[in-house]
Amino acid sequence: MPFLELTLRCRQADQPRYEHALEDVGALAVTMLDADAQTPDEHAILEPGVGETPLWDSIRLSALFPADADALLLLASLEAFDPGLDWSGAGFARVEDQDWERAWMDQYAPLRFGQRTFIVPWNHELPEDARGPDAAVVRLDPGLAFGSGTHPTTSLCLQWLDALAAQGLLDGATVLDFGCGSGILALAALKLGAAHAVGIDNDPQALLATRDNAERNGVEQALEVYEPAHAPRQAYPVVVANILASALDALAPELAERTLPGGRIALSGILDGQQDALLERFAPWFDQLAVAHEDDWVRIDGIRR
Repeated sequence: MPFLELTLRCRQADQPRYEHALEDVGALAVTMLDADAQTPDEHAILEPGVGETPLWDSIRLSALFPADADALLLLASLEAFDPGLDWSGAGFARVEDQDWERAWMDQYAPLRFGQRTFIVPWNHELPEDARGPDAAVVRLDPGLAFGSGTHPTTSLCLQWLDALAAQGLLDGATVLDFGCGSGILALAALKLGAAHAVGIDNDPQALLATRDNAERNGVEQALEVYEPAHAPRQAYPVVVANILASALDALAPELAERTLPGGRIALSGILDGQQDALLERFAPWFDQLAVAHEDDWVRIDGIRR
C-alpha cells in the first residue's frame, strides 16, 4: 500500500514542535534522520527514548500519511496548528510501505512509565519486567498509533496515570481521555485498574485507531469512543486531555464541567512557557494545580473544586 511522505529539514531545538504538529494532523509515523549525513548509509533513523533528545543539530523529519491525503490541506492544517513554524521547506512524495515499515518496526522498542506501565509494540516480546502479575501492559500497532508513548506529552500523562494507580485512585473508576488519538491513555488507565474509559476525538481516523488498539488489548468492551458532538454529557473522576495549549484554553469550561468535584485532571500538549496562562485559566475550577516538565513540554494537573 502506498503512502504520502512529507519530508522537512529543521533545527534540533524545533524538532518536538514539528513532531507534535505532524502527529496532531494524523501522521501515521514520524521518523528522524541526520540531515547533515554525507552519504545515504549515514542517514540513521533515530527515535529518542523518553527524556532524550537527538544529538544532531539539523534533523530531517519524515512523516507518513494515507495515500489519499491532500498535501495542500495538510500544509494548511500544519500552519494553523503552529503558525510559528516554517513549513515552506516541506516536500511530498508517494512511497511504498515496505522500506519505512521495516525500519519503523525494527526501531520501536518497549517503554516503561512509572512503576507498572509498559507500552509494547504488538510484534515485540514482553520485556522481563513486564511479565509480572502487576504489570499494566498496553500493546500498540505503531502503524496505527497517533501516540506511542515516545513523545514527552504522552509520557507525562502516562506517568501521571501510573501515579494515580499507585494511590488506588483508578480502581474501578471511569476515565475520560479527551483527544484520545491512538487511545493509549485510555488503554493504560484500563490496564491500571479503571473499570471503564471514554475516548473523545474529532478525527474519525483517531477513533478507528483507538478501537483497533482496544481490540488488540482485549478491552474493547470497557472503552467507548465518540466524536465531541455525540459524546455523553457527564462528569468523570479522572480526566486527561493531551491536546494543545490553545485548545485547552478554549475548552477549559467544558473540561471543568466534565470533571467530578474532587476528581483529578491532567492537561498536556503544552510547550514550556505556555503554562502560566493555563494555570490562571483553570484556577477558577481546580485546586492544587501543579506543573511537571519533560524536555520542552509541560503537564498541568489538579483537583476539581
